[in-house]
Amino acid sequence: MLQEERVLRIKSLLDEYARMSTDQLAQALAVSRETVRRDILELEAQGLLRRVHGGVVATAARLEPPFVERQRLHAREKRAIAQAVLPLLAPGQTLFLDAGSTTGMLAEVLPSVPDLTVITNSVLIAMKLASAAPPGRGACSVILLGGRPYADVQATYGAATVNEIARYHADIAVLSPVGLTAEQGATNYEHHEAAVAEAMVRQSKRLYVLADYSKVGVTSRVTYAPAENIDVVFSNRKNVDEREWRQLRKAGAKLVLA
Repeated sequence: MLQEERVLRIKSLLDEYARMSTDQLAQALAVSRETVRRDILELEAQGLLRRVHGGVVATAARLEPPFVERQRLHAREKRAIAQAVLPLLAPGQTLFLDAGSTTGMLAEVLPSVPDLTVITNSVLIAMKLASAAPPGRGACSVILLGGRPYADVQATYGAATVNEIARYHADIAVLSPVGLTAEQGATNYEHHEAAVAEAMVRQSKRLYVLADYSKVGVTSRVTYAPAENIDVVFSNRKNVDEREWRQLRKAGAKLVLA
């Protein structure tokens, strides 16, 4: 395989997985680790990836995949994260949920915690929760935030959404970023998504970040919460970057690996 072909293959793999080890790339390309290292240096010089301990991650220049695609990516890992969140919730709490694909998975299991109030800008999450159980004792109360609708993610954004968030006070903001690092914190690609997430953090006592393994070590365009403001990070044991976890712990975050 020529270097040009290998480089294209590496870019394709990072588009799918966001993070890969040097050994995984060598196996996928059927070449030596030394050959992979040369290709990595070439791609890093082009700004298309970033070297981390033991491997590489895609850079923020990579566009966020469409929402429908994000719902399918790493679905098993996201479901495991959703289940891991439940023990750290209590009946009667008020939660902010953003319109992320992992928070969407969480919405499917939230009805098992009684008497929650969920405030969200996601039409999908609001409808999931509203249809999960009839109104009554123990049912989840849902508030759908107003604002400008975005059809691609079926959610509301904009100044009206941010202003409405300021009316509420939540126990926990449960958010799913595009990227998470100790240095840059929780990041999103779109400015309007980051603005909503930042407003939710501001109006909450605690912050839970749901980031599957492909997002850890990745930095997107806009920071909405520095690492020191994150109370708990929920992620996967798969492809754990121990150095990144150490830095997140040092910043004060508790780590829950599913």
